[in-house]
Amino acid sequence: MAGTHQAVATHPAGNPSLLRGLWDRRIERYPDTAPRTFYLAIVVLATIVLYYELYVQGAIAPTIMRHYGMSFTFFVYISVVGNIVGAFASLLAGLADRWGRANLVAYGLGVVAFLLWFGLPNAPGKDGYLGLLAAVSFVEGIILVATPALVRDYSPQLGRASAMGFWTLGPVIGSLIVAEVSSHTLSQTADFNDQFRYAGWAGMIVFVLALLFLRELSPRLRDQLMVSMRDRALIEARAQGIDVEASLQHPWRQMLHLDVVGSAFAISIFLMIYYTMVGFSVIYFTTVFGFSQSQANGLGNWLWAFDAGALIVVGLLSDWIKVRKPFMVFGALGSIAMTIYFLMHATRPSTSYYDFVFMLSLLAVFLAITYAPWMASFTETVERRNPALTATGLAVWGWIIRVIVALSAVAIPLLVTSVTPLVEHGADVAAVQAKYPQQVKTIGEVDPATLGILQTNPTDQSAVTKAVGEIAKAEGIAPTEALQRLVAVGQLPANAKETLAKYGTKVATAAMDAPHEWQKWFWVCVGCEVAFIPFVFVMTGRWSPRRAREDAQQHEEMVQRELAALTSGS
Repeated sequence: MAGTHQAVATHPAGNPSLLRGLWDRRIERYPDTAPRTFYLAIVVLATIVLYYELYVQGAIAPTIMRHYGMSFTFFVYISVVGNIVGAFASLLAGLADRWGRANLVAYGLGVVAFLLWFGLPNAPGKDGYLGLLAAVSFVEGIILVATPALVRDYSPQLGRASAMGFWTLGPVIGSLIVAEVSSHTLSQTADFNDQFRYAGWAGMIVFVLALLFLRELSPRLRDQLMVSMRDRALIEARAQGIDVEASLQHPWRQMLHLDVVGSAFAISIFLMIYYTMVGFSVIYFTTVFGFSQSQANGLGNWLWAFDAGALIVVGLLSDWIKVRKPFMVFGALGSIAMTIYFLMHATRPSTSYYDFVFMLSLLAVFLAITYAPWMASFTETVERRNPALTATGLAVWGWIIRVIVALSAVAIPLLVTSVTPLVEHGADVAAVQAKYPQQVKTIGEVDPATLGILQTNPTDQSAVTKAVGEIAKAEGIAPTEALQRLVAVGQLPANAKETLAKYGTKVATAAMDAPHEWQKWFWVCVGCEVAFIPFVFVMTGRWSPRRAREDAQQHEEMVQRELAALTSGS
């Protein structure tokens, strides 16, 4: 461990050369505004492209399942496995406090880009697809910790919410890109794997950018608390006296407290509605409201666009007013109200496309009002424990959020049982209905028990008489015409009969149950949003803007005194 200390102490000042910078990315002086903004921009781009790559499968979920012959349950467990792998990768990324952050981001981007561009399009089967996506999730779990740690390092507390607002654009703009690209290209290409390739190409571009130019602060600089840019001179003056190894002792013991663990758990369950929209919105809107995949992804365009815009605005406002907690509570209350409004329309077939645009856009704004200030407050809460263990604190959050996402993926098929028959067999039944609408309608007018008898013995006269009577009564036609329609049912092709016999009733029942089952799940999401609010009180930060300004002024005076003392003693 002493060797690490010496390496840091003797590292030359300034930026590493380009060649050496491919691995040794530390800088020993806090950068000016222009290079600092450039590094932050690379981190934001890396996060955006990573989430684009991670979320792209959600846009083509029904097609993936049909192509690989996956059951819906298998597809869900792909997500579960990926999130569990990502959770433990996040814990591993806590070592970024020792190893640094930038190499994890740069080389991780290259691995994911290759897996998207070449690996997933050539997956040999559903098991191979599962393994490759688990590898993507492993790297994502590491970068999930390393990127916000870099944002924290380069953003003083008084600018933290706006910086984290830009970082949070990663999953949001990633989702928006998925929706935008898929809604405009799915109908133009026969190969769904092109969606993976597009994401892989984008990842390669950002990988090269990060590989060549991304840098990080040396441990002596990043391990200190920086409230404003005016702290820069003091941070650099203090650096020579920092004992890096001492600050990294017992990292998990320092982070496993209610303010860190509780707030990480709270935001993880609060975002349950977000996970649902990311992973299941296409399935929800195609199976319950009959939208096409392109239309369902188009709704995502509105959701993620409003979320992205709100993240930036709210981050700037939070930094300007200098408080986080009021934004979190207001955003949570708004999210609760909009989720309830949304779920009340989940059972109404008359809800239009643009009704959903309105509801999802407002919901996205309130989620953003909550999340950008929360990210800022969480990193500040970790800093209150130990600023040298930022990555460790973020690793706790990364582990918890991935486990919660995995649990939500398990819970949805258990609570929304109608999803499985609709996803697995709904398209086949719909194809038969489209080709033979009158015969399918006739089948629906006959008692299932009577149909069962006729399938076994088509000449059973009592069953024929009963079926004719049911058809005639349902449609208000003469028995002779009803008999003709029953005969037409008997003349259906064997494969159509088999599809309707095996899945017709299940799909019809599921279609009736789906809106109410989804509504129950959305109530679970509301409960999670409510549970978030009490944990706001355990986080660091003021409620009053006036008190926050006073704290900032007192800190500025302390910095000037300490800097003067260091200068006079040198």
